[in-house]
Amino acid sequence: MSANIPADLKYAKSHEWVRVEGDIATVGITDHAQHELTDVVFVELPATGRQVKAGEACAVVESVKTASDIYSPVSGEVVEVNRAVVENPALVNTEPYQGGWFYKVRLADSNELSRLLGPEQYAAQIGG
Repeated sequence: MSANIPADLKYAKSHEWVRVEGDIATVGITDHAQHELTDVVFVELPATGRQVKAGEACAVVESVKTASDIYSPVSGEVVEVNRAVVENPALVNTEPYQGGWFYKVRLADSNELSRLLGPEQYAAQIGG
């Protein structure tokens, strides 16, 4: 099965995605990652106002199989979190690129985006 990999996003090797609009980056986990996790039952998000660094664990997703750290693909200040996924963690499975996003960060350094994978590179990494 080929994974759903939107062309307009950037990807971290740790399976997070980033959608950039101006200086705000929305972060979630990929369709591939949610398939690997299976049914997500709990999501813990970083606090609004928290400074996160690229590569730092800043959220947790628990599924029926395992608990996994979510790493921030970019550095910056968390400006918004998605309360909907806290109340309904299944959104991570059903809408990984839409309603299942985790948080938004005001980018500290947009140059970090160049270190992330494009859709083709991410597809190659996961064997898609």
